[in-house]
Amino acid sequence: MAVSADFLEHLHELLADLGRLTVKKMFGGASLQLDGAAFALVFGETLYLKVDDENRAAFEAAGAGPFVYEMKDGRTGVLGYWSLPESGLDDPDEAVRWARLGLQAAWRARRPKTKKGRAMRDDIGPGPWDG
Repeated sequence: MAVSADFLEHLHELLADLGRLTVKKMFGGASLQLDGAAFALVFGETLYLKVDDENRAAFEAAGAGPFVYEMKDGRTGVLGYWSLPESGLDDPDEAVRWARLGLQAAWRARRPKTKKGRAMRDDIGPGPWDG
């Protein structure tokens, strides 16, 4: 599924209010990044946005679907990216709203992990160390 230059141009226009996007070609598709955070994949004429446990329900409720691919051995794989809901396909405000959800998931994924695999908190709140 090659990505057409016309579709990438459409995405740049659709997501213009998000900021300056960087496009990186990969595996017949492309990755969209903002400030170094990969928040979207593009394959064919479909935009997939990063999802995690915090935003997946919103994508499900809007009727979006996950990025599914077939492996060489016939099995299928699923990545943590879901399609842009139809409501955002031609509405820049709606598309940017969904893209921000993907961007937030990308930022959360970049946070340092503790030894137990949980994201470190920026501020753990008051405690005995406050004196």
